[in-house]
Amino acid sequence: MKILSIQSWVASGHVGNAAALFPLQRLGAEVLAIHTVQFSNHPGHGAFTGRALPAAEIAALVQGLAGHGALADCDGVLTGYLGEAALGDAVLDAVAHVRAANPAALWCCDPVMGDDGRVYVRAGIPEFFAQRALAQADIVTPNQFELGLLSGLPTITFEDVRRAAAALRGRLRAAGPRIVLVTSLHAAETPGDRLDMLLCSDAGALCLRSPLLPAKFSGAGDTLAALFLFHVLRSADPAAAAVRAASSMAGLLRRTFEAGAAELLTVVAQDEFVQASVEVERVLW
Repeated sequence: MKILSIQSWVASGHVGNAAALFPLQRLGAEVLAIHTVQFSNHPGHGAFTGRALPAAEIAALVQGLAGHGALADCDGVLTGYLGEAALGDAVLDAVAHVRAANPAALWCCDPVMGDDGRVYVRAGIPEFFAQRALAQADIVTPNQFELGLLSGLPTITFEDVRRAAAALRGRLRAAGPRIVLVTSLHAAETPGDRLDMLLCSDAGALCLRSPLLPAKFSGAGDTLAALFLFHVLRSADPAAAAVRAASSMAGLLRRTFEAGAAELLTVVAQDEFVQASVEVERVLW
């Protein structure tokens, strides 16, 4: 399996490609990684150095890979944090190159925009995701806040979330599987000590529930999107893929929290990607 991953990079910590690259490799995937930004550390952790890479540079890397033939046998494209809206054209170009060689390739778009009621990306990026990316993506993995931004609908109750996810499915690429995975969900009905995840696909809706830890770790959504894409590509079963990805994430988060670590322990807890130690709960509603 080969996956092209276009997202951020930090030298210290695990977000963006630094959260997705190793888990995919541990599972046996070959990953072509293009970094949209290169920072010393996550900006949310305080002072940092580095820069967002110019759109022309990203486009040149995509063209270089295409010219080298490296995109010809890609099974999927994974995208996350963009840095600036101008990178959108390079992302769409990369997807087009991959699909030209392999029409069955899937694009998993993680629409990184914000969380907890706050948008933290530059102007134009939410519009790119809503107006251009959704129409081309096969899979989208928003958190609860991003789901509301993309759908323009409330996401308070379970029914709200299901309706918003269904609305997004209707806007995804017509020829694709149209999968929406809401990666971090605490609806009105969710117990206070639990965190939900909602999968919306042709098979219907599936809610997965895991313990809510009293801590938040940057990059969890990035790792989850990578794991989910891998398992969808391997099994062609979105529900089974969601269970595998959610269970691995629950195990990784538990071990990170118990160790008192500030960053995801993707290396120390790498066995969670192969055989999860936590089994998530399936919830019907």
